[in-house]
Amino acid sequence: ARPDSYIFDHVCVNTVRKELGRQLAREHKVDADIVIAVPDSGVPAAMGYAEESGIPFEFGLIRNHYVGRTFIEPKQSIRHFGVKIKLNPVADALKGKRVIVIDDSIVRGTTSKKIVKMIREIGGTKEVHMRVSSPPTIGPCFYGIDTPSRQELIASSHTIEEIRKYITADSIAYLSVEGLKKILPNSDSYCMACFTCQYPIEFQSKKKHQLELFK
Repeated sequence: ARPDSYIFDHVCVNTVRKELGRQLAREHKVDADIVIAVPDSGVPAAMGYAEESGIPFEFGLIRNHYVGRTFIEPKQSIRHFGVKIKLNPVADALKGKRVIVIDDSIVRGTTSKKIVKMIREIGGTKEVHMRVSSPPTIGPCFYGIDTPSRQELIASSHTIEEIRKYITADSIAYLSVEGLKKILPNSDSYCMACFTCQYPIEFQSKKKHQLELFK
């Protein structure tokens, strides 16, 4: 959703994303020098995290707005190439710093791994800590959102520590489901199947069977 849009006519997307960042900081603060965002959707949460933690926010990654979303690309080689041309690090902001990277979600983990590597390759970056302003994505969406199958969702088959090792971060932490519900107005109105695998409506028999295969 666009940051200036409203959900259910009264919930501002930008405000909620910022509050999710604040809640993430309350749950998973870490000593660091700067907070940066994975643009663009990670920016409001990063600002909220910075305000709550007292750690300065910096623009450490710049996005090329003429490149599409990488997590939905069909081939891994295309996704990896997309990350390289989609994001550029701001070296002066990152050198010699302990960096907290805020993203709104991790799907396959390939983009996060490339981002951490990109930041480390600058040279002189002391630490890279990944913080995610949503719970781990463990279930696919059957309601129109273009997400991968459960087999491709890294959090569905890996522990938090395994994910940390895969993306090569110094630490990683996700917002809790409870924290998400605390921030969302009327949280019972939202589907959270991608975080809980508890789907709100009955599937057709074929979809039920497909889901059972991935459990």
